[in-house]
Amino acid sequence: MRALNQSRWLSIVGIGEDGVKGLGDNARRAVADAAVVFGGRRHLELAKPLISGEARPWPAPFDPAMRDVVALRGTSVCVLASGDPFFFGVGATLSRHVAAEEIITYPSPSAISLAASRLGWPLQEIETVSLHGRPLDLIRPLLHPGRRIIALTSDEKGPAELAALLAAQGFGRSTLTVLEALGGEAERIRSSIAGEFALLDINVLNVVAIEVVAEAGARILPRGFGLDDALFEHDGQITKREIRALTLSALSPRRGELLWDIGAGSGSIGIEWMLADPSMKAIAIEAHPERAARIRRNAQAFGVPGLVLIEGEAPAALVGLPQPDAIFIGGGGSEPGVFDAAVAMLKPGGRLVANAVTLEMEAVLLAAQARLGGNLIRMDISRAAPVGTMQGWKPAMPVTQWTWIKGDQS
Repeated sequence: MRALNQSRWLSIVGIGEDGVKGLGDNARRAVADAAVVFGGRRHLELAKPLISGEARPWPAPFDPAMRDVVALRGTSVCVLASGDPFFFGVGATLSRHVAAEEIITYPSPSAISLAASRLGWPLQEIETVSLHGRPLDLIRPLLHPGRRIIALTSDEKGPAELAALLAAQGFGRSTLTVLEALGGEAERIRSSIAGEFALLDINVLNVVAIEVVAEAGARILPRGFGLDDALFEHDGQITKREIRALTLSALSPRRGELLWDIGAGSGSIGIEWMLADPSMKAIAIEAHPERAARIRRNAQAFGVPGLVLIEGEAPAALVGLPQPDAIFIGGGGSEPGVFDAAVAMLKPGGRLVANAVTLEMEAVLLAAQARLGGNLIRMDISRAAPVGTMQGWKPAMPVTQWTWIKGDQS
């Protein structure tokens, strides 16, 4: 056994279904020289010819804090992972608890890369998503006509469940290709139309490639702000399409940011904020139980199950929440303490956008602008509607909007 490099005590080795045959010399040595080797039982069996130290399967349930690994800091430890450990793999989990300078990684091709190579699909031209242990709804925003998607699944049931979701959403003519046990002796590739899916005996290790075909009436979630109101389930308590587009423009989403949507109604603002980028986070605060339930259903239907819902009245419901980068106040902003709490809790440099349709809320915004600065605009929208046998303009209630950046006193 070679002397341990104390600064790099942890090695992470990506191993494929071809086992030790697919490992390079450095990866082989990392496995062979380790005093302790962690991994799933399948991984440990694949690497068994090389393991000379103690083989430890992951505990059940899996410990995301990686306490067993971290406790061995300074010992030569090897962790086995599937394919590329840093593509939705254990490497990402370990990196939260072990510094990068303590780790050396030997990745193998990910299942996504192997699938793309088998199909001849350039990776830069397709969508990829991990549904392994995650809601299938995450695929919904990716379902656009003509697009290609490769999805990691959790188990042998995943392909059929995906096919059912696509068929139910109007994408039943899409082609699903199931790629099983890629890189191993049991590798198999089969295709089916989503609406006619009947593949059996699917290997638990599989990925699904989708060539999206949209039927008439398919539920397509367009890119950009201002989705059709009809896509949302609501009781009328919704920021209307045109106002929503202007509101999200004012909120100026940036990757990785957190939004508070106070008085969320249908959840439309938080949902569109999260659709802007997979890294976006949002917390919807809603006191009305029926509306809260509706927000949950909308989040599922739009493929953003990560939307956090807080049922309760602001400002009390805001206590203890992570500090936001942006806040939208669409309902209940005139209630005592709500506005001041939002201003106080917003991060420095963060954006606050508040809309008013009532005189009471407009008074709050006028006072805020006089005290803090920021920008006030008034939005008037009219829609064509029948007037007898002809048509005329029917005005909606005007909306006053205040936008403020914390620290901006201009």
